[in-house]
Amino acid sequence: MVNKLIELSLRNRLIVVILAIGLLVWGIFNIQRNPVDAIPDLSENQVIVFTEWMGQSPQIIEDQVTYPLVSNLQGVPKVKNIRGTSMFGMSFVYVVFDDDVDVYWARTRVLERLSYAQRLLPQGVTPTLGPDGTGVGHIFWYHLDAPKMDLGEQRALQDWYVKFALQTVPGVAEVASFGGFEKQYQLVIDPVKLQFYNLSMMDVMNKVKANNNDVGGRKFEMSNMAYIIRGLGYIKNKEDIESIALGNNNGIPVRVKDIGTVQMGPDLRLGIFDANGEGEVVGGIVVMRYGENADKVINDVKKKMGDVQKGLPEGVGFKIDYDRSELIEAAIANIKGKLIEEISIVCIIVIVFLLHWRSALSIIIQIPITIAISFILLNAFGLSSNIMSLTGIALAIGVIVDNGIIMSENAYRNLSEWQNSQPPNQPS
Repeated sequence: MVNKLIELSLRNRLIVVILAIGLLVWGIFNIQRNPVDAIPDLSENQVIVFTEWMGQSPQIIEDQVTYPLVSNLQGVPKVKNIRGTSMFGMSFVYVVFDDDVDVYWARTRVLERLSYAQRLLPQGVTPTLGPDGTGVGHIFWYHLDAPKMDLGEQRALQDWYVKFALQTVPGVAEVASFGGFEKQYQLVIDPVKLQFYNLSMMDVMNKVKANNNDVGGRKFEMSNMAYIIRGLGYIKNKEDIESIALGNNNGIPVRVKDIGTVQMGPDLRLGIFDANGEGEVVGGIVVMRYGENADKVINDVKKKMGDVQKGLPEGVGFKIDYDRSELIEAAIANIKGKLIEEISIVCIIVIVFLLHWRSALSIIIQIPITIAISFILLNAFGLSSNIMSLTGIALAIGVIVDNGIIMSENAYRNLSEWQNSQPPNQPS
């Protein structure tokens, strides 16, 4: 079989050359399309359901949120396993699907089932899907370099400007903010005054909530002109909150400032983010979308950060804490270096020992064609270029070189023996 294949190739050398060139071009096209990452994605094919119910104990979260969700998600098709975790104020449900299931099909099925499970949860509790990323999706970390801004202002800048801008980058699933203080209006109530005016905490909560709202009206026509009437009631500063009426005492309105004080303060924090022991910072974590090219997404994020930098206040900049593209570029540079080294060694060995440049050329041509074909197979099986796959290709190059040298030497020896066996007067 092998002899016939060799004989067929020798008789149709033009066809073999055309096929080799076609595979090389096809492989180069696949190299450009193949996703590049530093580490292989070995995480499970899962969809995360996150539910927040602040102020509730883990046992209540388990009984009223986690258990109903896990019970109703059991019927989703192609589910391999479901795991639930309950903690203070939060619930996480991990729905693990079979490996061959498309991640967006899985998210659609889970979302359909959540619309049914919503009626079983307490009022005001809404489960949401986590970002469509994977366990290795954290590809880029940064923080703001703003020594003249306090942590609250930095967090507001991150949440309301930087985060929204970076989320528009193709391939980014989420930009998670960390550090600093989230600003909020805080109402400090005096319980003695609350009892004196015969009010409850729920009365205060409901009145404040009801007075932070715009009210829609209807169209009013006058003098051939139409006017839209609406009531503006959104809170803009703490003075607006202090002026909200909670009730009346002998015909005199009781306002928020009569039963307590309003202040601007930070939300409750469960931790801090410190940079190299030099103090707290504010920044974000860029999460890559499932199946995207990590190297391309990181480069696009850096380019977008350059545009965002123009709109930041004076003296504010970015500092990068983690950049996976450095590891990616190092892995790519490693295989390029090995490729050049092995091609050089092949040239030296074959030319020095055989004194035949065509034999060296035949071996050198095999290396790029074989690498190109390997990327065709990587794309066919949905695998990315990472440390594992590139290391395998680098090791395979050595095998290709060894086989090429052995085959060239064997062919050279057989041709030499055949020529020496011919009669002197017979042309070779």
